[in-house]
Amino acid sequence: MDRKKIYNPESNEHVNDRRIFGGNPTGIFELNDIKYQWAYNLWEMMLNNTWFPKEVDMTQDAKDYKVLTDMEKTAYDKALSQLIFMDSLQTNNLIDNVNPYVTAPEINLILVRQSFEEALHSQSYAVMVDSISQNSEEIYELWRRDMMLKSKNDSIAAVYQELAKNPTEHNFVKACFANQILEGIYFYSGFTYIYTLARSGKMLGSAQMIRFIQRDEVTHLVLFQNMINSLKRERPDLFTEKLKEEVYEMFKKAVELEAAWGKYITQGQILGLTNEIVEQYIKYLADSRLAAVGYEKLYNVTHPIKWVDDFAKFNDQKTNFFEGTVTNYSKGSLSFDDF
Repeated sequence: MDRKKIYNPESNEHVNDRRIFGGNPTGIFELNDIKYQWAYNLWEMMLNNTWFPKEVDMTQDAKDYKVLTDMEKTAYDKALSQLIFMDSLQTNNLIDNVNPYVTAPEINLILVRQSFEEALHSQSYAVMVDSISQNSEEIYELWRRDMMLKSKNDSIAAVYQELAKNPTEHNFVKACFANQILEGIYFYSGFTYIYTLARSGKMLGSAQMIRFIQRDEVTHLVLFQNMINSLKRERPDLFTEKLKEEVYEMFKKAVELEAAWGKYITQGQILGLTNEIVEQYIKYLADSRLAAVGYEKLYNVTHPIKWVDDFAKFNDQKTNFFEGTVTNYSKGSLSFDDF
């Protein structure tokens, strides 16, 4: 695959000739002429969801953190460290590794917006860390000391590094699936540990911050699921049995990694999160993501912790779930059916 030209005056590409990759764009963002309408709809939703981390009140969390049990502190710190890594990875991956090969301007638009949001999430985690820790390096350096976390990070980054080293069409499509897994399994699982504390009345500011972050991640998940489904129509030749086998292996590996990680950080001692529930929830997430791109489910399990979905909802609420002071900035609620 060739990186797109940022300025290509020789191109006469018509809107109907646009491609997710492999097109011949002029470099001009002609947004009055759209091929992928879902992308522009998603762009507008992302703009409506704009929010700012410093407006989330973390005052009570600083007090709550001091009285968490040792296991609750461990789960919080490690979940936060994992989220920090993933948003850091995505901020660079999207701009340096994915967007250079995308040749549809309306999709370039939302990839740039997503990268901004991932950077915003990094600021959110900085606010969270500052509120609960006298030594921020303890959390930011955790990935160097915790080999379970380091091993997981290495595995997550591997598919992106494969695309960087060998930018083929096949590897690009695999990277789309890797993004779907990152946004729709790893992030969702990480959020659950924070919500579990909030469910027992602890770390409510952190949970509110995560709700804002998760609302962004829903749009990121929708982006890559739509890219995959559009590519299936546009380039069916790429969706071979070989790719399908690799995708299933990626999902199985993700479930194995995330289930092991969840059990490791909770040790069965976080209220409501047994090892069995952790694993079943991750399998449920994997099945949901596979079904969204037209693949058969692997595990056929039910959602074991539906209360998590209630914590993540905004809908048209004027105040937050915990009766806090942060308002919902969105001009409308987000539904997968919109895309």
